[in-house]
Amino acid sequence: MRAVVVYESMYGNTHTVAEAVGRGLSERFDEVEVLPVGDADTDVVLGADLLVVGGPTHVHGMTSRTSRRSAATQAEADDDLHLEPHADGPGLRDWFSGLARAEQPAAAFDTRVDVNPLLSGRASRAIGRSLRHRGRSLAASPTSFLVDKENHLVEGQEEAAVQWGRELAGSVVPAG
Repeated sequence: MRAVVVYESMYGNTHTVAEAVGRGLSERFDEVEVLPVGDADTDVVLGADLLVVGGPTHVHGMTSRTSRRSAATQAEADDDLHLEPHADGPGLRDWFSGLARAEQPAAAFDTRVDVNPLLSGRASRAIGRSLRHRGRSLAASPTSFLVDKENHLVEGQEEAAVQWGRELAGSVVPAG
């Protein structure tokens, strides 16, 4: 069986989480591909037995062109922030507009600041809605992984992402 993890990442946190989820999935899936959103074409996605999609939370939801430009500007002004190589490519909103409908198990995750989600929002909810709108059934509740105010993954979040990937795989692939 094959799983595809598609991610959008600005500073690398969501990329790290996507890779960790992929490691967890690989314990039950024969093949796991972890791809930036710009590399996730229709053929790759439609051929998967599970589609996992994640992105950073910006302004209470999925990124927009404006929020992504703002993140790039912030990186230029802060020596501690470095943009991912694919950060200037398409975002999840653009990708979803071209995603074909399919009956396919899926899951959604995000990275967000470690504050009450009422204050930060959760992109994973919008990602989950977009997946369902395109025919996918969610194999798990949308999930968040936390970053601190300095934009580093909170301790233990990478391990939590591996565990979430394991649990997700267990819900999709029968034991044995």
